Amino acid sequence: MNNSDNPGLEELRARVRTHWDALSPAERSVCRLLTSHPAEQLLYSSAQELGAASGTSNASVIRTLRRLGYSGLPALKQAIAAPFSSSVAPEVRLRERIERLGGDLAGIWDRVADEARERIEHARAASSPGDLKRAVELLAGARETAAYGVGSSGIAADHLALKLNRIGLRSRHIDSSGFRLADDLLRIGRGDALVVFAPGRLLPEVEVLLERARAVGAGSVLISEELADELGDRVDVVLTAPHTPTGMTAEALTGIVIADALVQAVAAVDSDRAVASSHDLTAWRSRLGF
Repeated sequence: MNNSDNPGLEELRARVRTHWDALSPAERSVCRLLTSHPAEQLLYSSAQELGAASGTSNASVIRTLRRLGYSGLPALKQAIAAPFSSSVAPEVRLRERIERLGGDLAGIWDRVADEARERIEHARAASSPGDLKRAVELLAGARETAAYGVGSSGIAADHLALKLNRIGLRSRHIDSSGFRLADDLLRIGRGDALVVFAPGRLLPEVEVLLERARAVGAGSVLISEELADELGDRVDVVLTAPHTPTGMTAEALTGIVIADALVQAVAAVDSDRAVASSHDLTAWRSRLGF
């Protein structure tokens, strides 16, 4: 990938030029490094590595990126990765990833853990307490919650539905698409909640699901990042779930973490119901021999 052809890097350089006079010496050191690094190298570098390479620290890297208008390192990586992901075949990206990570198990573990941590921290910082509270209120008060996920994000949707059921809330995972999805649409009604996990490309199924929720008066929560601006005015709440810029970590990772946070908060709204449901679940498992 040619750095001069990468819109994400060009945008980074433009932001650096705009803010340069107001930056501290440490922030300028970080900017020099960021604007000189090859795109692929930036994608696979952690904040700690960038801090060491620039003679600063991981905190300086994060602070610099925020001064430049990014929410964090994952946001910069996603901007850089976008053209690479859309124009390069998956097998080529896989080979690039293998070559960049090498065969050292300790190094691979560190890089995967660093990306997972960065994505989770980005998700936590990007969703406001008010948004989280509103999402919890919708789920806690819903007659039934329907969870839908695009592609691998279906794992997060299934996880949310399962965990909500276990704390005593009616919920289901919608895993159909196309013609068959129309039958599931009929079950969404007034007083229900719809949670859609949609990491990237906008599909007709997502648009139709949200249209159905609006038409019948069901609450809606979008868990996404790329589609937040495009769909924000069609849902009640948007929670940010950063996707992987490299493919090293699971696409559903941040969606699952957000789902866990929502379930824990919903359980706290009616702890007696949650405990009673857990007791029933344990009893039925015992009857089944588990």
